[in-house]
Amino acid sequence: MQIRQRMGGDFAQEQLMTWLRRKYLSLKGFSIRSEKKILPFIFKDTMGLAPEALAGSQTEDIINAVFGHVTDGYKFNERQALTYKDQQYTCDPKLSDQCFCLVYVIPSDIFQYIDDRLIDKLKIIRQRISDKGIPKVIVMTKVDEACPLVQNDLRKMYTSKKIKEKMELCSATLGVPLTNIFPVKNYHNEVNTDDDIDVLILKALEQIVQLADDRLEDTDSY
Repeated sequence: MQIRQRMGGDFAQEQLMTWLRRKYLSLKGFSIRSEKKILPFIFKDTMGLAPEALAGSQTEDIINAVFGHVTDGYKFNERQALTYKDQQYTCDPKLSDQCFCLVYVIPSDIFQYIDDRLIDKLKIIRQRISDKGIPKVIVMTKVDEACPLVQNDLRKMYTSKKIKEKMELCSATLGVPLTNIFPVKNYHNEVNTDDDIDVLILKALEQIVQLADDRLEDTDSY
């Protein structure tokens, strides 16, 4: 789940945000292939949250998607959440329909400016899914843009005071343990893959899958 925040009123940026909302309107599941085998887990991507009440995903849609009540292909409605009366609402979801870890994708360079209304939405989601024991993870992107030290040398990620402060701020604001916050660098203008970038991304992926697997093992407890 992406966190979106408008930074200024520039018309071009508004046009971009509108395009992004339209592009990612539907709930979609993604599998990962290793050579010729499909790995036994699926990532589900949702429309991002926005501060305004009638913009981005509705909090109830995010919660229902996590609990497996929303079918793949559902087109998010910014003005009204899905209800049990709708055709794409699954009243009795199978285990394979449900999610066992919620991942927030948050840009580290602007997190401190995020609107309080957006934080309130995240707190509602956190409370609802925490009642079911579902772990939460933050993938903190654009760390190179948040810290010049890391921009010059990605291997100095965990010695950077700025990155540590960003992680602590995310943890305190959103109630996610520091151990579940993973700073990563986005691929941007790189032509080839980079081992230092890949290690951070794969480490985050490994921990997300492990947390989800642990929660799946405890299904009977909830």
